[in-house]
Amino acid sequence: MASKNELQNDLKDKFGVNKNISEVLSHKECEELLHLLQREPSVLKLVASYAEKNNSLGRNNAHYGRARSQAERKFAAIQASYLELEKSIQAIKADKISLETKKVALEQKQKELEAEIQTLSLQNRSLASQVQTLTTHNDELTDANAQLKKENKDLKNIVDQIRLRLARDTKLLLQYEDSEIRKALIRLFKWTLG
Repeated sequence: MASKNELQNDLKDKFGVNKNISEVLSHKECEELLHLLQREPSVLKLVASYAEKNNSLGRNNAHYGRARSQAERKFAAIQASYLELEKSIQAIKADKISLETKKVALEQKQKELEAEIQTLSLQNRSLASQVQTLTTHNDELTDANAQLKKENKDLKNIVDQIRLRLARDTKLLLQYEDSEIRKALIRLFKWTLG
């Protein structure tokens, strides 16, 4: 007597009935099906049709299984690519925020520098005005100094003329005999000579 497994193998080999179909049958049902298929050509044709359809469905299932597996792999690749793009977008957003912060800081620094330039420009104008004023004062002082030198020279000439005249007049007075007048004149003369 053949085992259920052997009967299933016979059903598969002789009539194309897969084991997954005959698995639900008992040992006795497998024997009866085997005898029925050997005796009845119409049942055999029906079972062959089912077996062919089962094989076709199996091929379709395998094809769609491969397609599904390929689609799942593509999906996983696309999902990984999407996640990388999301990370890149987040990094770009972070960089954008950082750049905007730097831009604001640079704009603030530029405003500060422009204000400082404005202040320095005002100071420069003020200093230029002061330089102009000091130059004018210096020119005035130079002119006054030249005038004072001229006046000092003229004054020295006048003082020299007075001394000369005083020396001549004193010499004439010293010729007189009065000793007190002579002594006073000598003191006066020494005093004028410095």
